[in-house]
Amino acid sequence: MQHRRPRLSKKAKVLAAASVALTALAGVTVAQAGETSRKCGAFDTVTLGKYYVNNNLWGQDKATGSQCVWDNSQSGSTISWGTSFGWANNSKGTDADVKSYASTVLGWHWGWKVDKATTGLPIRVGDRKPVKTAWDFTLSSNPGTLDVAYDLWLHAKNTADWADQPTDEIMIWLNRQGGAGPLGTKYGSVSLDGAMWDIYQGNIGWNVYSFVRQASTTKATLNIDDFTQALVRRKLLSNDKYLSGIESGTEVFKGSGRLDTKAYSVDIG
Repeated sequence: MQHRRPRLSKKAKVLAAASVALTALAGVTVAQAGETSRKCGAFDTVTLGKYYVNNNLWGQDKATGSQCVWDNSQSGSTISWGTSFGWANNSKGTDADVKSYASTVLGWHWGWKVDKATTGLPIRVGDRKPVKTAWDFTLSSNPGTLDVAYDLWLHAKNTADWADQPTDEIMIWLNRQGGAGPLGTKYGSVSLDGAMWDIYQGNIGWNVYSFVRQASTTKATLNIDDFTQALVRRKLLSNDKYLSGIESGTEVFKGSGRLDTKAYSVDIG
């Protein structure tokens, strides 16, 4: 079962993986030096310490193509990983449909794949713990229509498991290409962590807030607490909510290319 949402933003994630036969598109990059544990099956995962990389092909039924993920390295809380992709619409798909969200996962993603105690999550929003994250990545030229973004999951309790739907989802878009845009309508703008962001608000059965960086970047250092508190100040989010999961990756709508994460880390507290 999959949760879906319209227009240029979200995968709302997968509860149970379904296998679909894919036709490979020309242009999907082959493995290169340094890549290990390359996985190309739908929802294949590669564990990297407290994180795992998820080949989340949640919208693949609306496309022809394929995607792979791999890990490069891990040192403490810093990891390196990548993904290559090639997607085109089939008879069911349109340019408005997200085909995939290959991403790293820390914490909850419809359950806990990595031992919960090692993730540092969940944390109560109102406790104001710093959640420092850094991401340095490269995109291939002309990759099609996509965004590169964090995806944060929040619950009303600190015991969320696989069957517990989130109450809130927060996306932080660092980069967008080919006209990709977020779910919902624009709420306003805010200056956070050295950049200007447009805030969008929508709902797909839970609240979805998107911070879209006004100038795309391939390198950022953020404190997630700054973003959750920006919503608290606007009375869009409650301090009683729990941040359960932190993901990072690329939502692909169409096109062929690759995302290479040179260094990525999340440090809580």
